[in-house]
Amino acid sequence: MHERGIHLQYGFEAHGQRGAEIENPLFDLLAAMQQHGSIRHAALALGQSYRHVWGALRHWEAVLGEPLVHWNQGKRSQLTPYAQRLVWAERQARTRMTPHIEALRAELLHVLAQAGDPRLQVLDMAASHDLALPLIQSLAARSLHVALRFTTSRDALRALNDGRCGVAGFHVPPLPGGSPVFAAALKPLLQPGTHKLIGSHRRSQGLMLRKPLPEGLSGVADLAGSTLRFVNRQAGSGTRLLMDHLLHEAGIVPGAITGYDTRSEDTHVAVAAAIAAGAADIGPGVEAAAREFGLGFVPLIDEDYFLVCMKEQLDTPPVVALRELLAAQAWSDTLAALPGYAPQRAGEVLSLTKALPWWRFRSPR
Repeated sequence: MHERGIHLQYGFEAHGQRGAEIENPLFDLLAAMQQHGSIRHAALALGQSYRHVWGALRHWEAVLGEPLVHWNQGKRSQLTPYAQRLVWAERQARTRMTPHIEALRAELLHVLAQAGDPRLQVLDMAASHDLALPLIQSLAARSLHVALRFTTSRDALRALNDGRCGVAGFHVPPLPGGSPVFAAALKPLLQPGTHKLIGSHRRSQGLMLRKPLPEGLSGVADLAGSTLRFVNRQAGSGTRLLMDHLLHEAGIVPGAITGYDTRSEDTHVAVAAAIAAGAADIGPGVEAAAREFGLGFVPLIDEDYFLVCMKEQLDTPPVVALRELLAAQAWSDTLAALPGYAPQRAGEVLSLTKALPWWRFRSPR
């Protein structure tokens, strides 16, 4: 198979785009062939001529150096095994890249907003991955443009401290006894009097896995020594910190769980997609991601998702607009539609030392 490259591009259109789809003529064509089973019906579905679709198939077979369709006289045409693998792999990649594509599209919309509407407030947000945060963008569309970029909890707080964003998002469980894991990772990045904490929502974190659920599985302690293949979140993410905390509490070393330190994904939906595709058996994530992919869910703990800004930014128009949006009924209604989500003192300015667990934890001397 000869070498080929990937070229990305974007365009400006009169109509908007929903979600994070990337138009690609090859995969649009393969999907139509897979669904309709003939060039004639695929052409009708795509709004193209029979001749154009036939030529396109031949073109892509020449580019890829592989046949894409099995032609069966008088029967439904089928994609070749190579084409089926290609479609599966591309769907996996799209799922994995969805938050990054959304962030890129948000940045491009940011540029248009700045150029075309001086009345619009613009707020740059770096945040740990969450299924609810992108919905803020549609709720705030006319008054506030949120340029959202997903990263790890630690990197989001570093971006805030470096002046690379106006608001950061991170999450921690309400742990009355404190947590040395969370304290070591996040406490140095937040200072009372310098940072201002804003409430947003609470969400259910747990273990996602294919159904039927194994009997007796109720927590991470049950994974030690099991044959289940674990897919983790990346180092530095809030969910990885949560898993590390739970293992620490249970007295389990990461090496006792197959795949804990060797396989990771960057988002909840990427973990869920890997499990749904059979590439792994179990992994951490929010309940909403498990439900989206038809997976089983074993709840472990509820955690609070916070937003934070620098003290001097708290009363600026973009942050005030964000706080007002979070406090509105529309945000509560939006969260109610996501399994395992609920508002939690949304829009309120909170005390760091009361809301976060690590200021109640003292390291042993």
